[in-house]
Amino acid sequence: MNLRIFGWSYAVTVLALVAAFLYGGVKGLILCTILAILEISLSFDNAVVNATVLERMDAFWQRIFLTVGIVIAVLGMRLVFPLLIVGITADLNPIQALTLALEQRPADDPTSYAHLLDDAYPQIAAFGGMFLFMLFLDWIFEDRDIKWLTWLERPLARIGQLNRLSIVLAVIVLVVLANSLAAYPAIVLIAGSLGLITYLLVNGLGDLFDQAGRAQLGDDVQGDVRSSGHGGPSQLAKATGRAAFFLFLYLEMLDAAFSFDGVIGAFAITTDPILIALGLGLIGAMFVRSLTVFLVRKGTLQDYVYLEHGAHWAIGALSVILLVGIGYHVNEVVTGLIGVAFIGTAFVSSVLRNRRLAAEGVDIHKATEELAAEKSAEHSSV
Repeated sequence: MNLRIFGWSYAVTVLALVAAFLYGGVKGLILCTILAILEISLSFDNAVVNATVLERMDAFWQRIFLTVGIVIAVLGMRLVFPLLIVGITADLNPIQALTLALEQRPADDPTSYAHLLDDAYPQIAAFGGMFLFMLFLDWIFEDRDIKWLTWLERPLARIGQLNRLSIVLAVIVLVVLANSLAAYPAIVLIAGSLGLITYLLVNGLGDLFDQAGRAQLGDDVQGDVRSSGHGGPSQLAKATGRAAFFLFLYLEMLDAAFSFDGVIGAFAITTDPILIALGLGLIGAMFVRSLTVFLVRKGTLQDYVYLEHGAHWAIGALSVILLVGIGYHVNEVVTGLIGVAFIGTAFVSSVLRNRRLAAEGVDIHKATEELAAEKSAEHSSV
């Protein structure tokens, strides 16, 4: 299974490294390797969150995520997106922006590609930060059977019963930060609002078609879905058709939001768009996608039930860092370490939970779904 899932990632890595060597010699090979390691090590939380969505899709759409999705990730986010941002901010056409990027001017040159992209960071941070912040708020305000940080997640679920609270809170945060941190508040407000609207639109359409798909499956399957103990459909209710398409769009938006900070941070290593596309895009993005599929196929999220919690708390931290980036740019290493800390702690907590349940003679897989429902029933009766 490992070779089937990661085989393409290994092959793409070899081809990308060869291309980097032919393009930039030994220096290009080294820079491409560093970028790939950076992207893979800092994106595990991205893979975990992606897996929670991908497990709701059938095998066909999982393959689309690995094929069409990787093209979007490489060409769209790691190559075209930075060129578009520079082109818009500097009033350049795509060819001129690409020419400027290949010129490799010093980063302290106000006309350089890296400097122009850095100038656009507040808008990028506002858009991506609001998208991820809404994702985080909607997750923590939802009441779920299994809780990790019970002392915090339980009261947040109660507060979340207030309808549209996440939208209200997100708008307040955006307005406050734009007016207190941004040099140009109006531009940041527009970018943040677009991030909010994008999340609501893609997530709303996904939910709409997902609900329509469930209705077609009948009441019996819907009962299985409700008992699944997590946000998505059970193994009996995979999203297909339009529902899967919008879940795919949602996945691509997640990847884009996660990659904003990494694309900017890559310029601390190199400003060469070709090497960034090879290292961050081809190698990094491919391995993140393979890791996502691995988590789904191995049932890791069902075996280690707190991983999803840790990943969403990491998203919350990343969204705050991006929003603070409207005025102050936080080092990407700090961002990555925070994500690793949440994921690592959640993994250890899951292992300890599994050992405790096994010592009590409780079936772990049953505990993931049925035990949580039993505990909820006990709390209700008290």
